[in-house]
Amino acid sequence: MSRRLILKATALGAFALAASSWLPPAFAADTIKVGILHSLSGTMAISETSLKDVALMTIDEINAKGGVLGKKLEPVVVDPASNWPLFAEKARQLISQDKVSVVFGCWTSVSRKSVLPVFKELNSLLFYPVQYEGEELEKNVFYTGAAPNQQAIPAVEYLMSKEGGEAKRFVLLGTDYVYPRTTNKILRAFLHSKGVKDSDIDEVYTPFGHSDYQTIVANIKKFSAGGKTAVISTINGDSNVPFYKELGNAGIKATDVPVVAFSVGEEELRGVDTKPLVGHLAAWNYFQSVKNPVNTEFIKKWKDYAKAKKLPNASTVVTNDPMEATYVGIHMWAQAVEKAKSTDTDKVIAAMAGQTFKAPSGYTLKMDETNHHLHKPVMIGEIRANGQFNVVYKTKEPIRAQPWSPYIKGNESKQKM
Repeated sequence: MSRRLILKATALGAFALAASSWLPPAFAADTIKVGILHSLSGTMAISETSLKDVALMTIDEINAKGGVLGKKLEPVVVDPASNWPLFAEKARQLISQDKVSVVFGCWTSVSRKSVLPVFKELNSLLFYPVQYEGEELEKNVFYTGAAPNQQAIPAVEYLMSKEGGEAKRFVLLGTDYVYPRTTNKILRAFLHSKGVKDSDIDEVYTPFGHSDYQTIVANIKKFSAGGKTAVISTINGDSNVPFYKELGNAGIKATDVPVVAFSVGEEELRGVDTKPLVGHLAAWNYFQSVKNPVNTEFIKKWKDYAKAKKLPNASTVVTNDPMEATYVGIHMWAQAVEKAKSTDTDKVIAAMAGQTFKAPSGYTLKMDETNHHLHKPVMIGEIRANGQFNVVYKTKEPIRAQPWSPYIKGNESKQKM
């Protein structure tokens, strides 16, 4: 090769290198990779598998409309298998090896807490779609599920109201990890503020995957003899199935001891005979049964997608609150990337502030300008015999999240990022 050709090749190589280093991340490849980090096996698969599937549906929907920044989204799915340390390992793999621009995932707070140091260290983005205990505000996380003032507190207020049965005694029953324990710490302080004594509060925890609820349900029955009692359930994962079965076996009806659940929705009830559970409650920010054109379209998309992809039991698939939160989060991220003209983490964070989206709940949701949480409506639903919910209470407008509960001392100074 002549010296002239060598110089020309060297110059072209240098130009290409300079050009590739100049291009923003979104344009550096043919696709924009996005991570999906949900348990597809283990105790949490009952809840998380549908979130993986609805994320893939949403990505297909965005791609069909031209993608983001003219690029198709490419999902990278991993299974942390309900193993909390494995969540951190898989998150690092997604960001460092797979080079994803964002991750949508986690359900339990212990899985979220496990991955937080990774997202902070690598300055990447997590969209977290599930109600949680609050007491956290991270630059690298957008919380599209409910904070306690958007679910737990309104649910207990409802139980204490005339419409909710005027409960005076409370069983706080949860899975033994950070979300139930912190939520119940907040609820105990809230109940104290309403004049409820510790002797009228029973707090019980079981491990993940627990299946024998006979003694616990018998104790609930005994405790309820002391006055109007309600159960506040923060049981997570497949333990909900034996708990609700035991409630039915014990003949505990909603008219006697209502149970309000924070982690049981339409998906979890698919595996349960719901006839004995009619009238028990769940508090969320969305139910499949809400009537509006956006929800009608969302449900149809999901049912069509399930059949097209031959998902298990495709003919009986349902939508639920964390699925809606996943759907909203992915669309909001895509809007923010378009606004920022980049997938750069800091630019997307800035562009997320004030983003709005017309959600299947029937409300236009907004990402708060300062606290990385959505403004969300509160809904309380009664279980129907068909596994759906009859909405008995909902707020007129979306409620701004309070990540730091006012019922925990010292939180007054923690209201900002």
